[in-house]
Amino acid sequence: MRQKDIWRVQDALAVGASADADSAINAVLRGLVADAEINANIAHWEMLPARPARYADSPAHLDPRLGEVLARRGIHQLYTHQVAAVEHVRDGRHVVVVTPTASGKTLCYNLPVLDSALRDPEARALYLFPTKALAQDQVSALQRLVTDLEVDIKTHTYDGDTPANARKLIRSAGHIVVTNPDMLHTGVLPHHTKWIKLFENLRFVVLDELHQYRGVFGSHVANVIRRLRRVCAFYGSSPQFICCSATIANPAELAARIIGDDVALVDDNGAPTGAKHLIFYNPPVVNPQLGLRASSVLEARRLASRFLARDVQTIVFARSRTTVELLLTYLTGDTTAKRRREGAIRGYRGGYLPGQRRAIERGLRDGSVRGVVATNALELGVDIGSLEAAVLTGYPGTVASTLQQMGRAGRRAATAAAVLVASSNPLDQYIASHPEYFFGRSPESGLVNPDNLLILASHLKCAAFELPFGDADTFGLTRADTQELLALIEEDGLLHHVDGRWHWTSEGFPAESISLRSASSENFVIIDNVPGAPRIIGEVDRVSAPTMLHDEAIYIHEGEQYQVERLDYEEKKAYVRHVDVDYYTDANLAFAIRPLEVFAEEDLPGARRTHGEVMLTYQPTMFKKIKLYTHENVGSGKIHLPEEELHTTAYWLTVGPPASTTGDAPDDGAAGGDDAAGRALASPAMAGSPPVASMGTGELQSGLLGLSHVLVQVAPLFLMCDPHDLGVVAEVKSPHTGGPTVYLFDKYPGGVGLSERLYNLHDPLLLAAAETISGCACADGCPSCVGPRAEIGLSGKASALALARNAVAGNAVAGNTAAGDQTA
Repeated sequence: MRQKDIWRVQDALAVGASADADSAINAVLRGLVADAEINANIAHWEMLPARPARYADSPAHLDPRLGEVLARRGIHQLYTHQVAAVEHVRDGRHVVVVTPTASGKTLCYNLPVLDSALRDPEARALYLFPTKALAQDQVSALQRLVTDLEVDIKTHTYDGDTPANARKLIRSAGHIVVTNPDMLHTGVLPHHTKWIKLFENLRFVVLDELHQYRGVFGSHVANVIRRLRRVCAFYGSSPQFICCSATIANPAELAARIIGDDVALVDDNGAPTGAKHLIFYNPPVVNPQLGLRASSVLEARRLASRFLARDVQTIVFARSRTTVELLLTYLTGDTTAKRRREGAIRGYRGGYLPGQRRAIERGLRDGSVRGVVATNALELGVDIGSLEAAVLTGYPGTVASTLQQMGRAGRRAATAAAVLVASSNPLDQYIASHPEYFFGRSPESGLVNPDNLLILASHLKCAAFELPFGDADTFGLTRADTQELLALIEEDGLLHHVDGRWHWTSEGFPAESISLRSASSENFVIIDNVPGAPRIIGEVDRVSAPTMLHDEAIYIHEGEQYQVERLDYEEKKAYVRHVDVDYYTDANLAFAIRPLEVFAEEDLPGARRTHGEVMLTYQPTMFKKIKLYTHENVGSGKIHLPEEELHTTAYWLTVGPPASTTGDAPDDGAAGGDDAAGRALASPAMAGSPPVASMGTGELQSGLLGLSHVLVQVAPLFLMCDPHDLGVVAEVKSPHTGGPTVYLFDKYPGGVGLSERLYNLHDPLLLAAAETISGCACADGCPSCVGPRAEIGLSGKASALALARNAVAGNAVAGNTAAGDQTA
């Protein structure tokens, strides 16, 4: 940090230190500023001031009993956004509420739903949350509110954990049914004849955490909603939708795509906030020649330990299950023996059993758990109390997710802190060196593609199972297209067309075989093979199983190490035993790609861009043994598992002949007035890169590998997706294009629109890649730009830079800036 920034932060902390409640966290923050070694690596320190609440008069039409209950809870006025939402609902509009974490969004839907139930005992509501944990958490709060009202409004959770003997009661008498999209998909809609009371009287459907319904999951959920509205129409109801979301760029558009109707937007937050410190920390360079930085995992441990040592309740976010378990192991080792016995530091991720997760949530609320290491499973609004600090291990991939994770700290009007610890990958380094990108732009858009043919056809089968289709009916498509799809399903023997109606004829139950969240609905169970007493300790989805559960893999669960003795791929079971070793494992996947059909293509002066359909094959090939704490590679082994296939879409870039302007930096006007483009193309580092035409095979291969490394890391800047949603394949002489080609593909069957958007953002994507490479301080390549020099060779950085320039400069010079006009 610069000296003037240190003084600015110190002044702010001196003011905050006067409040006793803030003293512990202020002490930690003052320590970070005073530690020269720490503050030398702070890339940015943003201080957000406290903001008072803004209130509005409560809607006069609400039942007075609601106001009385709220007053007994100390709520005498509603925030402005709460009142706006209730008014829109009263006027009959669908609504989406977009405000930060802990801003009282729950009342935006509970008030109109309870008001309706108080006035009409027959009125029903359906609440949808993206996870079972969130659903169970919210129903508890709702039941407490109903109890205070002293009325008979039955509120129940209906999910896979609901006892069989309670399900009949919920179907017949539940006023408010709280569930998740998966259960609606498989457990409610296919059995709608058992839910007549609900569907005949359904007034409201609540969709919370709307921003989670994006990509493949959102595309599936949009089709589930199509099915829901179809069933409701059959029973004569037409519910209003009340949606809530974290901050994203296109909430109204996303909500409209999900529910299939126009929505009113409420985004003027009236809730108060405490002061917050947002810190971007870039680990120190430990090898200047190779550009290697200290491990983000070890630096996150170091910073989190400072908060925990002062008993500041802290959440640490990690990008993967393995990283969660590593950090949990490290932080548990840093605590006192007494704290370890008390379970003061816990892990939280997918694969933990439901009982474990509920116990951790309770511990966070009552304060017995002082620190938790979690994946983005705790990014959602599960009530875990008022944490004071958040440490993010790596950039979460989107501005929206980063704000959500940072928002987990400071859920009361007190000082809070959030530290983003950058990793070495190019996306993190771009954010660390361009904090204005994060703080100066709106969050990303949520992308869904409900009309993805594979997804839509799957739900068309489910809809036909639920109710016959008439010849005039539609399902997201035109009447003619719907009929064509129905005819194709009939050819498979699943439908029968008679008297103008399509009837389901198969004995199969289509919803059971369709997962809303992944390419496969199958999970692998993990069995601790204790002699005489084997037990299930967790589960892993099919996509992750080959890299996490191969023979000899080290699987870490709640900080305990287990070695996989045998993976039964056919039966989807992994047998493990408890071990105590000083390493963990990391597996590699080998990919091969084959284009099937071109949807769009454009020849540019220096390259060719294409978007189309591809067939991908992938297979785990080997694993590395990584030493704990030092993260050294201490061994390896081969993996023997079958090859898998994925039919999806891709954007690919084929580097053609060099542009006529290669080697000359155009003036600022050459890129259509795009200042960022002008800066990138005029970069001195770029000016020294070799012409593509003069590259040898080795240089070309190194450059293409480096460029692919940058592109797949930078692409999420333009998409609201996790970096793991995209894959990349580089071919120095592709048999399909005839030239050096980089493929970026959607990691979901049929694709969900990510690659198409990248095709349309060709110029901004390549400009960002070029700026990332040229702006990196390393000499010949490093993990922060094109990848480790040991993998790409000495010429990798310069060659990758030349390929990036070649692909964008000719296009920009030619004046073809249609894609470039879109901002990142």
